[in-house]
Amino acid sequence: MAPTPPSIPTGALVLFHGRPARVTRTGERLELDLGGETQRVRPKDVTLLHPGPLGSLSELVPLAGEMRAAWEILAGSTLSLAELAELAFGKATPAAVWAAWQFVADGLYFSGTPEQVQAATPAELATREAARSAQAAEERAWRAFLERVRRGERASEDERYLKEVEQLALGSASRSRALRELGRAETPQAAHALLLETGHWPPAFNPHPRRLGLPLRPPDLPIPPLPDEPRRDLTHLPAFAIDDEGNETPDDALSLDGARVWVHVADVAALVQPDSDLDREARARAETLHLPEGHVHLFPTALTAVLGLGMQPVSPALSFGIDLDASGAVQGLEITPSWVRVERLSYAQAERRMDAAPFAGLEALMTLRRARRIAAGAIDIDLPEAHLRVDADGEIHIAPILPLRSRRMVEEAMILAGDAAAAFAAGRSIPLAFSAQDSPESIVPHATLAGMFAMRRLMKRSQYRASPAPHAGLGLAQYAQVTSPLRRYLDLAAHQQLRAGLAGRALIAESALLERIGMVEAALPALRQAEYASEKHWTLVYLLRHPGWRGEAVLVERRGAQGTFLIPSLALEARVAAAAAIDLDARTEVEISSIDLPALEFSIKIAI
Repeated sequence: MAPTPPSIPTGALVLFHGRPARVTRTGERLELDLGGETQRVRPKDVTLLHPGPLGSLSELVPLAGEMRAAWEILAGSTLSLAELAELAFGKATPAAVWAAWQFVADGLYFSGTPEQVQAATPAELATREAARSAQAAEERAWRAFLERVRRGERASEDERYLKEVEQLALGSASRSRALRELGRAETPQAAHALLLETGHWPPAFNPHPRRLGLPLRPPDLPIPPLPDEPRRDLTHLPAFAIDDEGNETPDDALSLDGARVWVHVADVAALVQPDSDLDREARARAETLHLPEGHVHLFPTALTAVLGLGMQPVSPALSFGIDLDASGAVQGLEITPSWVRVERLSYAQAERRMDAAPFAGLEALMTLRRARRIAAGAIDIDLPEAHLRVDADGEIHIAPILPLRSRRMVEEAMILAGDAAAAFAAGRSIPLAFSAQDSPESIVPHATLAGMFAMRRLMKRSQYRASPAPHAGLGLAQYAQVTSPLRRYLDLAAHQQLRAGLAGRALIAESALLERIGMVEAALPALRQAEYASEKHWTLVYLLRHPGWRGEAVLVERRGAQGTFLIPSLALEARVAAAAAIDLDARTEVEISSIDLPALEFSIKIAI
């Protein structure tokens, strides 16, 4: 056994992890008394403060001494810990050495090691005292802030502390000292609640897109000029871009040319080449982020100004000319770059013209198409939806989306274009992001709201594939989205492939397309979550601004004592204890009973 160094004898006072310890046994390892706790350590793990003998740690009692006076004598000099104890306390006993060491560890007048203690210079002491004074003032301010929060009060100086809470609420931090010391959960929802309580955030502040790390501005990238290439002149055909009022990205329009349906689509692929900066940026974003307070576009606004249909007197388009037979089957398809002259209409404006040409003819063909899909097994689920918009003044507008003939006509035309384009690509082995959906395991009657609600639960999730596969929900043998390249990256990728196939250029390889699909699918959950949370947020803010709100609700599901009610005017679902006497699809009046905005939760009760 190796001998114990003679400098650390039995009974010595040592420092172990900042604590005083008495050596009770020596050897290859030292046995330490830590005041009721015994531990065996290596000699190199301790620092000798005094060789002893120290009979017990209880001898280390506070001592009265003149540490300030000692510093005034020693300012700027170096000495040992024992010398400091002798000067400050008149002796160098273990208790005096321990008391002196505490002053050294404190770091105000002295610093260093037991072997070499450095007395601060007057300038160093002044700096340290100022720092400690500031620290003490900061601690008093911090405690005052916490007390104000507990009392539900707020002061202007609290903003700097609430910034830390804000970081957690926005997802840029995972901890919050304020929440921790207030005894609250360190979650984004708890942080949001505190910011509302203190008035740091108004209820209207929407944190959800930021919390999910999504960009809140469109890309800032240069736009190349439109290439000089042959385009078919279709400006003689009346073309109509029909969408919700206020739509900023008109990327599809309809024309009727005899029995041929033309679906004109913004020709984004003419400007955005595969693997260009614009392409890579759009690929990373996946889709336009649709928020009630405004959309975050997939492309620079300057690109939309050039390519949006009807944004210029004449617009470049990729036009899909689709011929249908008497049964509504696609008989032929022509895809061509074109020039079109487009009139922009809202659904409401188009609705007033549905009985006139060309709308009546388009509607007749689209009605035929829809009947064909239904006969092929398409599942028509038409649950209530609402359009929610927040204007520049912060006013919230919620309006139910009406089942207009014009809307159904346009939706069917977009499905038709996707069907025809997918069949065209499949017949020429052109890889696209085909949208596929497996059949549900069962079908339930879904003519009522409750039936549609139940049927929606049975539907399988649609998936993107690089080769064609059936889409059960739409009743199609193959389908690809191609009508929103200003808003969806995979629609753009489809246009890039179709244009390359038409021109005889190299296609994006299937492996590269699958990589693009993977990137989009990885980005979409955050987009969908941000859109859903933002819609819910603004709806709850609307209800907070309308206390006592009442409205009609429909019981669409019952599970035990709980019932799910659908509020059509708000497109909200809520669970509530359902009275046994209420039948499915029965309509009843409900009122809001509570709202938890940070948690995006609310409760209703049946109005009396």
